Amino acid sequence: MKKVLLLALSLTATAYTVQAQSVKPANAIDKVVGPAITFEESKYDFGEIAQGGVVTHVFKFKNTGSAPLIISNIGVSCGCTTPEWTKDPIMPGKSGTITANFNTAGKMGMQNKVLTIESNATGGNTTVALVGNVKEANSTPTADIKVEGPGAMAPVAAAPEEKKMKEKSGETKVKVKTKK
Repeated sequence: MKKVLLLALSLTATAYTVQAQSVKPANAIDKVVGPAITFEESKYDFGEIAQGGVVTHVFKFKNTGSAPLIISNIGVSCGCTTPEWTKDPIMPGKSGTITANFNTAGKMGMQNKVLTIESNATGGNTTVALVGNVKEANSTPTADIKVEGPGAMAPVAAAPEEKKMKEKSGETKVKVKTKK
């Protein structure tokens, strides 16, 4: 009985030792056999931009593999997005860039422009994206706003159509005249 108990404790201690040795730090990167592409960021949020503008962003990457990385092509989800990239082979441990230009002409609302990177990386094709909101070029009209009275609040932008408006709300008077 003592031998069985001692054997069980010995096996348990060995299992814990093996498990403790196999734990890797969270920031450790495994070296891949062959080329590997690792981006600093895979998505760039450009926020809001007026229609007609051009968004340009540089995606930086590193070859974290053990062989030269070659980007053969970059496919885009729309003709409004044009890529430029490092054409020479990227040696292990070295970096390269992909510059993405997104022309917002004719685009409105939320956008998600995906670039598919075709390369000899062992993980296969990978993607990066430009995301953001395209607003109408002149979406905020100018307005002459006069606010009077003790309950007056801060001015707000008026509707684009030309109008005159008077409101009475207690002691507050609001007069709005828009300009085209």
